[in-house]
Amino acid sequence: MKATLHTDGGARGNPGPAGIGVVLTAEDGEVIGEIAQGIGETTNNVAEYTAVIAGLELALAKGVTEVEIRVDSELVVSQLLGKWKIKKDTLRPLAVKARSLMNRFESFTLSHVPRELNADADKLANQGMDAAALDEQLDKESSEQISFLE
Repeated sequence: MKATLHTDGGARGNPGPAGIGVVLTAEDGEVIGEIAQGIGETTNNVAEYTAVIAGLELALAKGVTEVEIRVDSELVVSQLLGKWKIKKDTLRPLAVKARSLMNRFESFTLSHVPRELNADADKLANQGMDAAALDEQLDKESSEQISFLE
């Protein structure tokens, strides 16, 4: 089965509360899977890679055999295609995992798309960032209550 995968990740503050967004569509345009998830506090680039990994795992779970991967991070696309070196040690294992997942498909393409052509994944990533920010705030309030009770 062929599908198109749009992914996005972001962090508010870089590093800051981070989230990922993933939209997986069948050839006919039907959405067959979505992810909007907070991933804690991290950087934009870690979030972008995490979104690609989550999207690839979703596509494999849905039985996709041929995937077009569309990402609005030029850095992630260029690093995964081997055009740019991976300078940050934190990104290297994520790139290895993403590449390993990509190689499990019969075929794949990976391309950089402008943000405006990735709007659905961007919207979901923002929902994930909202969730991560809320979790961070609740954790802070919880620890303040504990210290007040002590």
